[in-house]
Amino acid sequence: CRLPLALRVAAELAASRPATPLAGLAGELADLRTRLDLLTAGGDPSTEVRAVFSWSCRHLDPEDARTFRLLGLHPGPDFEPYAAAALTGTTVPQARRALDVLARAHLIQPTSPGRYGMHDLLRGYARELTAALDGGEGQHAALTRLFDHYLHAASAAMDTLFPAEHHRRPRIPRPATPVPPLPDPAAAREWLDRERAALVTAAGHNAAHGWPGHATRLATTLSRYLHMCGHFPEAITVFRHALGAARRTGDRVAEATALTDIGNVDGELGRVQQAAAHHRRALALFRAAGDRAGEARVLGSIGIDETHLGRYEQAARHHQEAVAIYRDIGNRFGEARTLGNLGIARRLQGRYQEAAGYHQQSLDLSREIGDREYEAWALAQLGVVDLRLGRYQHAAGYLQHALAMFQEMGHPSSEAGCLVSLGEVYVGLGRYDQAAGNLQQALAVFREIGDQAMEAEALNGLGEVLFRTGDAGKARAHHSAALRLASEAGLPLEQARAHNGLARACQADGDPLQARHHWQEALTRYAAIGAPEADEIRARLAMVGDGGDKPAEEHGTTPPSPG
Repeated sequence: CRLPLALRVAAELAASRPATPLAGLAGELADLRTRLDLLTAGGDPSTEVRAVFSWSCRHLDPEDARTFRLLGLHPGPDFEPYAAAALTGTTVPQARRALDVLARAHLIQPTSPGRYGMHDLLRGYARELTAALDGGEGQHAALTRLFDHYLHAASAAMDTLFPAEHHRRPRIPRPATPVPPLPDPAAAREWLDRERAALVTAAGHNAAHGWPGHATRLATTLSRYLHMCGHFPEAITVFRHALGAARRTGDRVAEATALTDIGNVDGELGRVQQAAAHHRRALALFRAAGDRAGEARVLGSIGIDETHLGRYEQAARHHQEAVAIYRDIGNRFGEARTLGNLGIARRLQGRYQEAAGYHQQSLDLSREIGDREYEAWALAQLGVVDLRLGRYQHAAGYLQHALAMFQEMGHPSSEAGCLVSLGEVYVGLGRYDQAAGNLQQALAVFREIGDQAMEAEALNGLGEVLFRTGDAGKARAHHSAALRLASEAGLPLEQARAHNGLARACQADGDPLQARHHWQEALTRYAAIGAPEADEIRARLAMVGDGGDKPAEEHGTTPPSPG
């Protein structure tokens, strides 16, 4: 912990036990419960670490000493005055004054403006003191105040960021301790970003140490934020904590909700079969509990899984079933989103006018209920339909409008999705430099958040740009990388698209037999999922014939293969 005395004592301990491997010593020292017992210096009480810490605490007044003790209970990496006020049950000005005193006494240290952390050894010492002086009831009360604070503040932040979704989140009563002001979306987003690590740690502590209801409600509250902003590792951690808490308490609806959320993240990360298994289990639990809203939500998730797997008609049926339930229970928010997903399934079947109709319904309903996120999403999907129809200028208008909205809301994965579609629009318009720039920017985002499906789509898009600008070799490399990712994730559409790109690159490189092989592979996949691109591939194969001696297409003469 960068404490010189502790380091010297640890070194003396190592020297006094030459037969003990350093790894074994490190393991012993990792346990906060016994670390302070180990860190003594040759039996001299004056150089025992506890004694040195006690000197720093000796001149604190009782309230500052109590604050130090209770701060040791905080499970997160750092804290700020509102969290300190919650732990101690005091006002924010009182907490700020105590934090300043403790920082000057070197019992805590600033980690960033307005935030403080505590050395692990000092945390262990503080926990010993609070166990002895505050007792189990006092510690439990302090942590309950802290977790109530985080739950309410997270709920308030989400209501500010996503007001149209407030009915999907649990209602959290206002705690007795102060809560931070979150007057606008920017402040709410900033609070969530700043407290994210503490919230994730709190979820784990809630699940493991007696606050299961806090764990499940916090997961449901944070779900949209974690998913929307691409915080997938944190999302999986929080949802798994919620799943464990729900199972231990027998809360089947909370279990189904956690399974749905875990499956949704798995789907984003390209683990589609795993996602589908979670969603099927969640559907059974929701139906057994008679939770129709939950049933509709997970039916929509299953529809998305089916779409990823290229089973578009099955996907449409699941979405239609979900829409019917949402309409029956009056959930217009769920109806708007599911109509959009139904539109995607129909667009991928080549039923473009029908798809546009569903996206327009989704857009109108999203605007009516004030759901700006899905208003932007519906605009983007209308742009993709126009892209597939070759109406590039109309597509660009929709997509640029959606992109601006996503940028305003801070939705990086959706921004990147718009950039991919705009890249395809620019290919159609012959603006290859712009297309490449958009696709490369999107690719960087998808790699950062670990979205394999969209990474494959961006790689295929870049391959098409490179082919059209005359670099068949680099195009081939990008399509190969896309094929590997799409195959790992089980995404037949992007596999087919990659094979199509590889075929064109092979043809341009003078390898017609390999080109024919890749077109055959593309046709097999397009035909299996009922995609309209199958007809285009059949025409190509008819042109090249068995000998493969027909010339390759001229660069830029046909629109890009759809993604």
